[in-house]
Amino acid sequence: MNLEKYIGCSQAARKQIKADLVLKNASIVNVFTDRVERGNIAIKNGIIVGIGDFKGEEELDIGGQYVTSGFIDAHLHLESTMVNPQVLIAQAAKHGTTTFIVDPHEAANVSGRDGIDYILNQTKYSPAHVYVMIASCVPATPLDDNGVRLSARDMEYYLHNRRVLGLGEVMDTQAVINGDPEMNAKFELFDGKVKDGHAPGLTQEELAAYVLAGITTDHEGTSYEYVMRERAVGIVCHIREGSAARNLESIVRGIVENNTNTEGFCFCTDDRHIEDIIREGDIDNCVRKAVSMGISPIAAVKMATIQPARCYGLRRTGAVAPGYDADLVVWDSLKEFNAQMVFYNGRRIDDMLSIRPAPCPPQLLDTVHLAQIDPKKLVIRPGDAPFPVIRMIPGEILTERVDMVLPGTQDGGVFVPNGEVSKIASFERHHYTGKVGVGAVVGFGIRGGAIASSVSHDSHNIIVIGDNDEDIYLAVRELDRTHGGYTIVEHGEVYDTLELPIMGLISDRSHSYVSKKVRRMTAKAHKMGVPKDMEPFVTLSFMGLPVIPEIRCLPRGVFSVTEWKLLTQTAPGT
Repeated sequence: MNLEKYIGCSQAARKQIKADLVLKNASIVNVFTDRVERGNIAIKNGIIVGIGDFKGEEELDIGGQYVTSGFIDAHLHLESTMVNPQVLIAQAAKHGTTTFIVDPHEAANVSGRDGIDYILNQTKYSPAHVYVMIASCVPATPLDDNGVRLSARDMEYYLHNRRVLGLGEVMDTQAVINGDPEMNAKFELFDGKVKDGHAPGLTQEELAAYVLAGITTDHEGTSYEYVMRERAVGIVCHIREGSAARNLESIVRGIVENNTNTEGFCFCTDDRHIEDIIREGDIDNCVRKAVSMGISPIAAVKMATIQPARCYGLRRTGAVAPGYDADLVVWDSLKEFNAQMVFYNGRRIDDMLSIRPAPCPPQLLDTVHLAQIDPKKLVIRPGDAPFPVIRMIPGEILTERVDMVLPGTQDGGVFVPNGEVSKIASFERHHYTGKVGVGAVVGFGIRGGAIASSVSHDSHNIIVIGDNDEDIYLAVRELDRTHGGYTIVEHGEVYDTLELPIMGLISDRSHSYVSKKVRRMTAKAHKMGVPKDMEPFVTLSFMGLPVIPEIRCLPRGVFSVTEWKLLTQTAPGT
């Protein structure tokens, strides 16, 4: 805080001058005393200067309603909402989220530093605090075919940006554990800063080696048992409630049943559609669910405020107390958690939501570079031998391997998808290589068509699932035409497409347009056989991510994460 600003705050705190704003008759959730305390909140220059009997240039009586610090999303990818970052932040802020810890590795995997700069520029003047963790694994693994490789030297550019807090989720656990020199260079570059983890399914010994490298957080815990193993070695666990990966219930149930101390936990959304934020909420949704399951309201509030603030070294964020930023939310109750008013730096966000997005650099609008598509590359002819099939798990982004004889392949025939077994394919889309990995998947259930996406974590190639090659081929051609997006093809015709021309990840249209398209296409996917409890597009987008167990489909072939090897080769049958 500069001297002039401090002097004004100090004078207001000592009641020598009026505060800019006083929120009167507030029921304040005090995260230091674990009590709800009645008082008036005085704000000057965007800072809370005192709790007590203050006079303000503006005074607002909130009638005893509850006030907390603004909520913090401890880990998210803005690109996953598919709308301009400004649009997402505006919608989430209405639900009480005023601080975002952003990992732009989706944009970085497509466009490198240009993608990271896009996220930084688009959020520079947002009505919220937007911090960035620099993407650590671009690509996620050496087997990935992504757009741009990001080295430690490339990252030096961001070291002195005040909004950069540290190193983003380190997905290549093997590179960490085995002491890869390039990974170590990134760790040394961010020495003294936060290093986020990404550590699903590690053994206790592997977790120890992972933590030794300096990683302090993880958001990939899907069970209470696993997150307690992480807590035992000091990892701060971010409880994730996204659109596809919904881990809150299983973890919170264990916390409540075992009366576990919640100080080492935060909330995050990771990957969440704008449609889900509008319908269900953001971090307020996490808090509401946790409270409904038995977490005390004050403990849940701390998991959404002071605990993530301390995790990331945000000294002036996370509490309603003197010296903290006046990012405040007025709630109707500590059960329903419906935001009534939201303040950022002492101003109501309703007055700050007309900020226009920054222009998009033209190179980010031309990132789909597919080679000529050969339909023959979709053929699978494995014979009578069991084939490694991906089994999808509703509510999870984990998968399981199931070895089975594919339908139609007996006596040397060609795999013919049916209602149980679908075909999955991943097309390299960055460098015209023509790589096409093809496999089989159970649990998606699509009949009479295909669903495709250019959002395919983390390399964001085009991934598609269908029950016939013709519709698969048409779906990929459609996304080539639109420079990326979501599409559904049914019986040889494009049913609908959500265009995502910005890096193949983000729409240039309004959130209402995106939401309407997603609702319509999701409903259609369910009518075509995708299970009702499965979010079709987000779930599909994780089927090419080779750092989440157990089995995935890459442009190079079907890949076993647990064995760390390709089980099939690119373009079988050609």
